[in-house]
Amino acid sequence: MVRLAYAGTNQKPYQSVSRWLAANTSLRNYSWAAIKAWAQDYPEQATSMTWSNPRMVFFKEESLPATSAEGPRGAQGVPLSAGRSIAVDPGSIPYGSPVWLSSSGSSEIHRLVLAQDTGSAIRGAVRADFYAGSGPEAGEFANRIKQSLLLWVLWPKSAALP
Repeated sequence: MVRLAYAGTNQKPYQSVSRWLAANTSLRNYSWAAIKAWAQDYPEQATSMTWSNPRMVFFKEESLPATSAEGPRGAQGVPLSAGRSIAVDPGSIPYGSPVWLSSSGSSEIHRLVLAQDTGSAIRGAVRADFYAGSGPEAGEFANRIKQSLLLWVLWPKSAALP
């Protein structure tokens, strides 16, 4: 078994798929499920949509034991844990920091998580992406939790802020 892992980007600016859909189609529901269904119904337009974004993300193969339940490796270099790992701006929250996350919205989340990953869209101290895990259920959950949150980074008393 293999896993595809993040390997880098071409550093070009991201162009929103939703913006392209708004300008070129009648679709107005931009959830992952709606975009996926639209792409299956309109494969030629989906190809145009895909190529409208100049940013490319590259992946590499990683070996994965058949019995492994580990998540993908985050930017910290350790496997992510479903429901317990977040991606952050490492300039604001160092990797490995324990963070109390409180979020209310379509799916409330109140729990201790670890800052173990990052992403190009994550900028600033109160911004995080929650790793829900893998598979269809995790994908559906992740699509529902675009909501406001509060974060408390748990610093040792003698630690200096970055």
